[in-house]
Amino acid sequence: MSEANTDALTQLYDEADSLKMAGDLDGAVGKLNEALELDPGYTLAHSALAVILQRQGKHDEAITHAEKVTELAPEDPFSFTAMSVTYQRAYAGTNDQAYIQKAEDAMEKSRILSQR
Repeated sequence: MSEANTDALTQLYDEADSLKMAGDLDGAVGKLNEALELDPGYTLAHSALAVILQRQGKHDEAITHAEKVTELAPEDPFSFTAMSVTYQRAYAGTNDQAYIQKAEDAMEKSRILSQR
């Protein structure tokens, strides 16, 4: 990726973070989606979208982004910890029992990776 694209990604991420902090979650989502248009593999944008979409009650979309992070960073224990938290919050928001096992599985994967 070119330095210009890297700078653009950083700027979009920073703008999204500022919007999130100001309470403009829709604006933050827009900036993060712009970043993903530049680089669909931009892990930070996927991570941030998982958090923001979860706050908005968009659990399926949040899970999609959290799962993408684990695909992009399969050896990073934190990506699986974050995935577990996303599943836990989805359970809290939906009472869908399937999320409990998924959360436990993701946390176990994180634990295994942490021991390597």
